[in-house]
Amino acid sequence: MAVARRIIHWQRSRLSVLAVMALLLVSCATHTVKTTSYTPIVRASEALPEAFLLDVGVAMFDPGIDHLSRREEETTNAQIRVAESRYVPYMLAETLQRSGNWGIVRVLPNGNSPIDVIINGTVLHSDGEAMTLRVAVSDSTGRAWYTKEYDEVVSRFSYEATERQKNDPFQVIYNSIANDLLAYMQRNIEGPEITEIRTVSELRFARSFAPDAFSDYLETDRNGIYNITALPAENDPLLARVRNIRERDFMFIDTVQDYYATYARQMRVPYDSWREQSYDATMTLRELEGSARRRFIAGTAVLLGGIAAAANGGDYATQTGGAIGASAGAYVIKSGFDKRAEAKMHLESLQELGSSLENEIAPRVIELEDRTITLTGTVEEQYTQWREILADIYAAETGQL
Repeated sequence: MAVARRIIHWQRSRLSVLAVMALLLVSCATHTVKTTSYTPIVRASEALPEAFLLDVGVAMFDPGIDHLSRREEETTNAQIRVAESRYVPYMLAETLQRSGNWGIVRVLPNGNSPIDVIINGTVLHSDGEAMTLRVAVSDSTGRAWYTKEYDEVVSRFSYEATERQKNDPFQVIYNSIANDLLAYMQRNIEGPEITEIRTVSELRFARSFAPDAFSDYLETDRNGIYNITALPAENDPLLARVRNIRERDFMFIDTVQDYYATYARQMRVPYDSWREQSYDATMTLRELEGSARRRFIAGTAVLLGGIAAAANGGDYATQTGGAIGASAGAYVIKSGFDKRAEAKMHLESLQELGSSLENEIAPRVIELEDRTITLTGTVEEQYTQWREILADIYAAETGQL
């Protein structure tokens, strides 16, 4: 009978240990279900005449690498972020152009060419599951419209083949920005202000090429806002030349749009592949970290409980049950370490994938339609060289050479 009681007591101790492990593992587990709603593009109820359509420039985004926390640095690939800082502006510009609410929408190589409305942005977060962008909008007069952060979380469904053929997984962010931009203009910008913005854009461009001839037409207040003080005559020959130079500048920027379109097209397949894998990696890492945390909590509790039982048990059965509990706890803790090692391996493979993506989407030299110009470096550097060529053209036409 004594042996039977010991066996029963030993079994109860063993079951209690397993029960504690199961309870801790279940209580620490979390399950998150996310749903994604689609936000369509809003179009203006009344079509504006072309003279009242503002042109929009989307600048290259800041990849946000300098603002990462230490934890984000471990899970963010700098090469991917640089690629995204070019891809996101193109997707936004394409969305704005498709809305039909604006004039010409262009991705800008830099801020040297004044344009009616300018959008600057920063990629704050991007991991395939979630994206956060900060967007700042202003116009050519120097007035700030607004700054806002946009974030979106997508589900695994967004990466299904049928869905990918319809939209970018994060198209909702671009649609939301486009809708907010239209809403702000409708609430705050009247017809006369639209005319003023367009005129300031032209005068700022003219002043950049001929400061002596056009500086008196604009003044800047202490807040950095441009105000029109006078207007040149419509038949001013210098204004005509400047407009001709501006058309050539637009021609180059339009050619650059072909580059960005090709860039985005070439990037799409490897980028979508990375985002899908990054989505899976994000989910896996979250589960691994949660699993490792649960295993450490459960293992520590069971280990301490087992040690206590072994130390305080008054009979053989209790001591044996405590020893088993300690052994089980040690195993669970070791399992937690293994899980963390697996997470680290997953991150390393993601870093390698990012490096290969950057190689696939390297910039190319641009060829203009009317002539071939040897421009070296990045698109931004090529545009700087192009502006120097325009300055030479203007100087030659005005007899300054």
